[in-house]
Amino acid sequence: MIDTGVRDGRRQIAFDQAMIDLHREGKVRDSVRFLRFQPCALVGRHQSIGKELKLDYCRENGIGIVRRITGGGAIYLDPGQVGWELVISRKRVPLPTLQDYTKEICEAVASGLSQAFSIDARFRPRNDIEVDGRKLCGTGGFFDGDTLFYQGTVLVDADPERVLACLNVPEEKLRKRNLDNASNRLVTLKHLMGGVAPDIESIHEAILRGLSERFGIDFSFELPSDDEEILAAKIHDDETGTDEFVYSIDETPAQADCGAATLSGPGGSITALVRLEGKEQTQRIQTVLLTGDFFVAPPRILLDLEANLRGVPLDSVSGAIDEFFAATRPELLSLAPGDFKTVVHAALRTLRP
Repeated sequence: MIDTGVRDGRRQIAFDQAMIDLHREGKVRDSVRFLRFQPCALVGRHQSIGKELKLDYCRENGIGIVRRITGGGAIYLDPGQVGWELVISRKRVPLPTLQDYTKEICEAVASGLSQAFSIDARFRPRNDIEVDGRKLCGTGGFFDGDTLFYQGTVLVDADPERVLACLNVPEEKLRKRNLDNASNRLVTLKHLMGGVAPDIESIHEAILRGLSERFGIDFSFELPSDDEEILAAKIHDDETGTDEFVYSIDETPAQADCGAATLSGPGGSITALVRLEGKEQTQRIQTVLLTGDFFVAPPRILLDLEANLRGVPLDSVSGAIDEFFAATRPELLSLAPGDFKTVVHAALRTLRP
């Protein structure tokens, strides 16, 4: 177990990737990391940053703008939230799918928090930990070979109004939960404990206890290694700390030559933006951009799908998507390959009524 304390958001994300890379190479043992963030708004790996964040507010108020390496939705973080994450071999905890890992890990953390703070925290699919229907912890993860990376954040002392000021919360999310205000969707440990936030160490201990009891794992405290710090600094400077990475997905408003469609459901939301090229009888896909609030492992699989669809004739799109997923067999959490096919065809229909 290591604790990297409070750091800039882009540097914390770089440390995520460094741990994954070093673990995959056998240079880092199975680990749990605790972390906290300087004020920042984070989008998921596949989200459009301008669509999800109120960028002007963030910039005017000194709130960092960050893209993480896991999927899912946009969140606001500051030192009042505790981040936790696992970087472990799948052989240590052998389960069939990412959905199975999500359930087991969330139930473990929920159990630890419940015992420590006398609350009724429970896993709620697809990837939340809730108390009485209000979100206490969001989570997400993916596989990189044998390495499982899984992370979450516990809301300890958050200001819901600050959260809403940074994020564009979709109306459909509120309608799905029958909520008039997105702040009613969140709850903090401070609120649950009568206005007194627990200390950070007790939260760490609760999470470790839950993981230990569920998976039979013992933990020893260590400092971050030199290898981790050096590689994290390099990844920050070359990738996660750059605007090129953070703003790598930023949808522009739909134009006359751009078809757009969104598919929303219990498994998340997917948006497809499609442009065509060629004459009417021989049209083919020029570009496809797939964004949204979902989890897919490995994360770069969507970049590969987008690349595979370039130049594909319209009558071959369905077959190309089917062949891609059959060949790559990615892990999808609460979504199916057919959902991506559906949203691409819906976007095409906006161009070809």
